Amino acid sequence: MRRRILLLALLLPLPCLRAAEEWHTLFNGRDLTGWRANVMPESFTVVNGAIRAHATKPSAHLFYAGDTKVGFVRFKNFIFEATCRSEPNSNSGIFIHTDMTTRDSALHLAKGYEIQLNSTAKEKRKTGSLYAVVDLSQSPVDESQWFRLRVTVNGKHIMIHLNDKPVVDYTEPDKVTRPPERAGRLIDPQGGGIALQAHDPGSTFYFKDIRVLRLP
Repeated sequence: MRRRILLLALLLPLPCLRAAEEWHTLFNGRDLTGWRANVMPESFTVVNGAIRAHATKPSAHLFYAGDTKVGFVRFKNFIFEATCRSEPNSNSGIFIHTDMTTRDSALHLAKGYEIQLNSTAKEKRKTGSLYAVVDLSQSPVDESQWFRLRVTVNGKHIMIHLNDKPVVDYTEPDKVTRPPERAGRLIDPQGGGIALQAHDPGSTFYFKDIRVLRLP
């Protein structure tokens, strides 16, 4: 057995071995250890090994906080992966390079980018969109079934994959300007938080197999 492991190590390229060692699991599948809600923590529970996001009123966000006593963990360059599923007619999102600052009475996050999770009939920006930056008119997945989402951030370059299919490839321009209500939609040079959204009482999304790989 030892000889087989050694042979496998010799056959695999070094970057593959390093990546396998550096993936960090963010959710233990049992409870919300390592996660912190900015408001309404009751909006997030664990059901059948997945985080259930269902807001009691608009809207709440669950940040990965790790071992921090306050706030959240910042990620600058990284690959984030999660397996997701929704109940019918649900709205949610995953935020990157964000913080707990809100911008309106509905408590929407003021900073960072949102990966849209919403393919309801009335929604023009479908699942997989980099919300209001690169929008998809059709959803590449069926949200009622588990699907895999991957977000890669490297410098100002953002890529989104759904079930390993690339759907967004975006680079933030230098000195980009946003509408006043979206002024914080920018890459933070210091990195930012990763947050799951519980959008409203009529929406329910599930998240599991959540992990991240920090990039240099």
